[in-house]
Amino acid sequence: MAREADAASARARMVASLLRAGDIRTDAVREAFLRVPREEFVRPEDRRDAYVDTPLPIGQGQTISAPSMIAIMLEEACLRPGERVLEIGTGSGYHAALVACLVGPENVVTVERIPELTAWGRLNLDRAGFGAVTVVTGDGSLGHPDRAPYDCILATAGAPRLPAAWTAQLVVGGRILAPVGDSRYAQVLLIARRRPDGGLDVRQGTPCAFVPLIGEQAWPGP
Repeated sequence: MAREADAASARARMVASLLRAGDIRTDAVREAFLRVPREEFVRPEDRRDAYVDTPLPIGQGQTISAPSMIAIMLEEACLRPGERVLEIGTGSGYHAALVACLVGPENVVTVERIPELTAWGRLNLDRAGFGAVTVVTGDGSLGHPDRAPYDCILATAGAPRLPAAWTAQLVVGGRILAPVGDSRYAQVLLIARRRPDGGLDVRQGTPCAFVPLIGEQAWPGP
């Protein structure tokens, strides 16, 4: 019980810090961060750092993003209850859990290319009460056409360009938020909206650094 109280207190302090910094701006995103226990989505040896605003390793050469970066993305996404969301890059499942708080777990599909992380992410989501999120293994650069179209596609890995497959799986007016750049480890967050003619209106957000998106319409594998 004391351990849970300590985690809840640390979570509240992190949220307060993100609010002061302006990374969290809306009540919906604030409530999502307060609800989701980040300590359940990191490795046991990293639990004490769960509420430090920094990326943490999760194995397989991947990371869980810094809370401030996730908050920036979620605020830019402007997600509403009932919207259908495709997440690219499940990782530990933390980002998908936050999205589930905003739109409903049954409306979230998350794709992970590494089977071991698919299994771990699904376990973490189940344990934290988000078992209705759909977790699949696949090439995230190709999206997930089985559940398309989506109102929003969120990528948690950096791509060299926005994959055409994502645009094709968006509704008109749907959004893509993705880190894109010429380097595998340095990007700019792009916020794109699909026009009625099938094209995208794109604007640039904050510079960022994510692990590379590996796939047919992204970076080649190692």
